[in-house]
Amino acid sequence: MAFLGWFVHYVLIFVVLVVVAGLGIFAGKKLSDRKDAKNAGETGNVEETK
Repeated sequence: MAFLGWFVHYVLIFVVLVVVAGLGIFAGKKLSDRKDAKNAGETGNVEETK
């Protein structure tokens, strides 16, 4: 029974870390897109983003 408890504990920690990493990737992508759009607006270049 103790093994199962530790296993669940580590799975929950893993899930939390995956969620935090996913949020970091999402926020980084949004900030990068915003910066690219700002730089394109300043130089007059119009590029399509994916």
